[in-house]
Amino acid sequence: MAIAATPAASGVPETEGAERPWPAHGAAWYALAVIVLATFLNFFDQTVFGMLAQRIKTDFSLTDEQLGFLGGPASVVFFVFFGIPMARLADIYPRRIVLAAGMAATGLVMGLGGLAQGFTQFIASRMFLGAGGSAHAPAAYSLLADFFPPTRITRAFSVLQLGFIGGTTVGVLAGGPLVVWAAGIHDPVVLGLHLHGWQLIMLGQAVAGLVAAGLLLTIREPARRLAAVNEHPQEPVRNAWQGLLRLTGWDAARAIHARGRVYYPLFLGLALSAIETFGLAFWRVPFLVRTFGWDEARIGMVMGPMLLVSQLAGVFLGGVFVEWLARRHTDANVRAAAILFGLTTICAVAAPLMPTGEASLALFSLGGMFGLAGAVPQNAAIQRIAPPSMRGQVTAIYLFMFTFFGAMGSLVVGVVVQRVIGAEAGLWKALALTAGVLLPLATLSMVLAIRPYRHEVQRLEVAGL
Repeated sequence: MAIAATPAASGVPETEGAERPWPAHGAAWYALAVIVLATFLNFFDQTVFGMLAQRIKTDFSLTDEQLGFLGGPASVVFFVFFGIPMARLADIYPRRIVLAAGMAATGLVMGLGGLAQGFTQFIASRMFLGAGGSAHAPAAYSLLADFFPPTRITRAFSVLQLGFIGGTTVGVLAGGPLVVWAAGIHDPVVLGLHLHGWQLIMLGQAVAGLVAAGLLLTIREPARRLAAVNEHPQEPVRNAWQGLLRLTGWDAARAIHARGRVYYPLFLGLALSAIETFGLAFWRVPFLVRTFGWDEARIGMVMGPMLLVSQLAGVFLGGVFVEWLARRHTDANVRAAAILFGLTTICAVAAPLMPTGEASLALFSLGGMFGLAGAVPQNAAIQRIAPPSMRGQVTAIYLFMFTFFGAMGSLVVGVVVQRVIGAEAGLWKALALTAGVLLPLATLSMVLAIRPYRHEVQRLEVAGL
């Protein structure tokens, strides 16, 4: 099906944002609801995959390094190649189409993993998974920024976190019993293929992804809003080489470099925290299995309610805390993120040292609350200072740091367990060590971003942006 170019893509000037009314509230909230559902499924898939980690290790006879590679780097390989181009498509084509296509691709690849006949085929499917997922955040963030005015965008991003909360919470609550149930199924046969029981879970996730893709197509695409002053005008594409550079995000990279004092500390802090966040998320279930002897069903029963409470509190805390700081500080978004990073650090280092599984999960959940609260101002900060005509690409580059370095987290922890600690039972030491090194550096990086961010916001306000 042909996709018509937007005015931004065809070179037709857009009406200034101040002269165009915002979309109807109903359309905006419907779009947000569908995007929250798609986000829910993405994080549900990731969470359930983490619940499956120890089973996958056993069934495929993997080392901790191999399992760590499967949990992160394998899925980010194609994200490296497709992330920025997909974000560029979100800047020039209808974002609902880009979102739907990415979700459909994710569902299809998930289905291939559910049918894989060996570790080689399975890891290949995980590699392609990142290509479909790379379209989601840039297109979703850009779409919401054109549905909700600046005074309500933080609230929209807070609601968007419900997709993350629901996906991770239901993934734990439902994933634990599902994994235990699937483990009791003896070599199911699907389409003539002999599968491991847990692969049936992946096939169900594939169907849900295709349904979500269809719903994303029902969103009514809003008009793109450009600022009255275009700070980063884009020259016409004169040849194929210029077109290729633009597709890979070259213009956005130049815009980021021009404001490097504010962007680079934000990117570095996000990257370092992502390694720890993703590493913990993937290894949390194996940690509880190895350290306390729990099975996935018990983990889900205890961890699920804790995650639900902590994450709902995190969304509330993030919005309230930022609004409170905003009455006192122009740099409230980054200042809030720095404070919350520090609190997350304390919890992440202490949690693996606790004497019981319940105590460890309680501190993990408290750290997750502070981390989720910090995600709201981080996202809002980037949307506030990103050039409107490149918002999707700038967001993609920012989230690339989170996704790429976050994908390294599972491998980093696996390497530390295998090569530094030297024993599977010492996984708790690896979690405490990585948190103690990475998160203080991430917090310092956010602190260093406060002043340049404040100056950038003040500059934009003076320019009427």
